[in-house]
Amino acid sequence: QVQLVESGGGLVQAGDPLRLSCAASGRPFSTFTMGWFGQAPGKERELVGAFRRGNFVTDYADSVKGRFTIFRISAKNTVYLQMNSLKPEDTAVYYCAADDGVGAPTWGYWGQGTQVTVSS
Repeated sequence: QVQLVESGGGLVQAGDPLRLSCAASGRPFSTFTMGWFGQAPGKERELVGAFRRGNFVTDYADSVKGRFTIFRISAKNTVYLQMNSLKPEDTAVYYCAADDGVGAPTWGYWGQGTQVTVSS
């Protein structure tokens, strides 16, 4: 089991940066593949980026490549989503998720979400 708590959302202007945090408790997050998802109003939840356990490779959606970065601080058992050059279309509720299975992630653990609103 792992519990995930996101924080760091808010209202920003286009072009601003914002950093989201996902604190994991219960197990070290190094045993999980960690992902960040975004759900815009009226749309399905989509994977923004993932930090894969083992090789620690990060993958990003095309829409955020070059702007968003996922990184971790092991001592804090926390994974971050650094969002730069934010756009109004980045407005969404952002969720942290974890997967401890093998193969393609099925994301069995979720945080409560944090709202990010980008004004133009």
